[in-house]
Amino acid sequence: MEGLALIRLFKNDPIVTKALATMTTICLSTPVIAELLFAARNSTYQKENLKIYNEFIDACNVLNITRETANYYSIIRFYCEI
Repeated sequence: MEGLALIRLFKNDPIVTKALATMTTICLSTPVIAELLFAARNSTYQKENLKIYNEFIDACNVLNITRETANYYSIIRFYCEI
């Protein structure tokens, strides 16, 4: 799940909330987690948002990104652009 979509979740976007309600597992990559934590730190309610975002991250599966994973991602993205 991309970071921007997750930010929309925390802003109670009904489309994103509905989509996530159908998922049994949410997987996050390290860059997405970094973007979430940046958004929390860059917010007016930094302390509160860091707590909420970290609780969400703890409930998700964190993907271990390897060079092989990055290679597959690039192939999939390449074919999605065609």
